[in-house]
Amino acid sequence: MELKNLQKHVRTLAILPETDAPVISCYLTLHNGRIKDRNAFDGQVRPLIGGLTGQMRQDFEDALEPIGQYLAVELLPEAQGIAIFSRAGGDPSFLPLQFRVPLPNWMAVDTTPNIYHLVELKDTYHRYVVMISTEESVRIYGVNLGAVTEQLYKQRPELRERVGREWTKEHYQNHRRDRAQKFFKEQIDILDRVMSKGGYTHLVLAGHPTSTSRVRSELPKHLAEKLIDVVTISAKTFVSDVVKAALASFIEQEEKESRAAAEEIERQIQTGGLAVIGTEASLHALRRDQVDTLVMARSYSPDPGWRCAACGLMGSQTERPGACTECGASELQDFDIREMAVRLAEQQGCSVEVVNQSEPLTRFGGVGCLLRYRLPDEYAQCNA
Repeated sequence: MELKNLQKHVRTLAILPETDAPVISCYLTLHNGRIKDRNAFDGQVRPLIGGLTGQMRQDFEDALEPIGQYLAVELLPEAQGIAIFSRAGGDPSFLPLQFRVPLPNWMAVDTTPNIYHLVELKDTYHRYVVMISTEESVRIYGVNLGAVTEQLYKQRPELRERVGREWTKEHYQNHRRDRAQKFFKEQIDILDRVMSKGGYTHLVLAGHPTSTSRVRSELPKHLAEKLIDVVTISAKTFVSDVVKAALASFIEQEEKESRAAAEEIERQIQTGGLAVIGTEASLHALRRDQVDTLVMARSYSPDPGWRCAACGLMGSQTERPGACTECGASELQDFDIREMAVRLAEQQGCSVEVVNQSEPLTRFGGVGCLLRYRLPDEYAQCNA
């Protein structure tokens, strides 16, 4: 699956209207076209169904049935993880998504899909370009969500045919250095066009050290800034092995970018800039559509929150009022704060960064936001 398709699916799930029927969100690790741990799957179903009664239990069982049928016959041999979202009732929905990277064994039942693990996957793996270069050939591959999804370019046949057609052997020997220089420049021009057209933001070079060193030295500044790793390979190395070797470096680079976003939140907070930190402030900003980037620690696991059924005001359980402090309504509903945050972010088209370690975020509960703007009343509070 390509990143752009995952983004569409996440968006679809984020805006799925609620009904009385529950949504099952099922994430599983796969191996060789099978569930890696069947006991983990069965062990998660039992406690979920055990807490349901009446129509809710019937809707759950009806939604679980197509999940079982799909897992029995539709798993791809190369898939390492799967996410399935299923709802029965009057407005049924079923969406299975298979990936070539692992997902956790995790299941939930709620009125809306639980999309955090998809958002985390989207942030972690992203998409990048692998360029395999030799003195005589070049291949460029697009890597999406940890797997090669497209060969973007391969050496044109006429490059090999020039010797003998355009040059004599003596001519070739005399101009070998010029030809090599021209060939490497051709590779970089092609790479530049491919990355620009496809919107790729990261690059991995692979090949013999002589070739990769030459390509690297010729990279213009805007491409050199996108280079995250150089992988040495032999002529017999498979493309999948190159991707596997580069994946750790790509994930490390993504973590650096996520940490940078967390550090920018701290800097903005210290200077009275466009940022908020903490659960309450982040929910408030998301509700008011002010957020540019939502940043959360991977360990962020807040207690359930409350939401006013009438006006939508949200807060954490630590300060749960007897009635809504905004409209006075008494019907307050519990909700999963982490899921609500990522769902609102996806609905509004915000970036989401998940960071492994961030001291500033940890001090304030594990979540914060970079803002697009402040509202007039907030400027007044800052200047008071």
